[in-house]
Amino acid sequence: MDEVSNMEVTREEHLPVPSDEELVVATLAGEEVAFAELVRRYKRTVARIAGRFFPRQEEIEEMIQATFCRAYRAMPQFRGSRQQSFPAWLSSITANACLDELRRGQRKQERLFSALSEAETSRLRQATSVASSEQQLISRDLAHYLLAHLAPEDRMTLTLLYEEEWSMAEIANLLGWSVAKVKGRAYQARQTLQRVMEQMQ
Repeated sequence: MDEVSNMEVTREEHLPVPSDEELVVATLAGEEVAFAELVRRYKRTVARIAGRFFPRQEEIEEMIQATFCRAYRAMPQFRGSRQQSFPAWLSSITANACLDELRRGQRKQERLFSALSEAETSRLRQATSVASSEQQLISRDLAHYLLAHLAPEDRMTLTLLYEEEWSMAEIANLLGWSVAKVKGRAYQARQTLQRVMEQMQ
């Protein structure tokens, strides 16, 4: 009996691991286990990107669910590794899902940095007292506090530039923007952050 079990384990170990493209095809054919495998493979990737924008675990979980729901619906449009790898395609869906959520959560009346309260200004001074560059300013512990004041598109651009370390061209491709738009958003966001630094001096 043990010999039979060992033979089955050995046979399973030698089964080829399906590629992402094969799992997509199987998903489109109605095989739920194939989509579950894609979720298993890339859930952490989606969570990492979502975590750049949303601090609470429940928010990240919601973004994971929203992203994979979008991915499932958009699966027929996936063109395979010849045009774009599945992780890159899914990252684009994740970023756009996060951007949409940021837009929904944006306050009806934008808070200007010039209107920061004395307590907020004091907190920013303390938090950035060791920062010596813009990149240090866009650090993990400050991102959700400072970047929340930016327009969603500006926040997305700076986060992808500094935290994800993507190029302008990669961001443009990811979000379906032109490179010029990415550069414009990055410039606008830097100007806003510069005003914050000037206010704290």
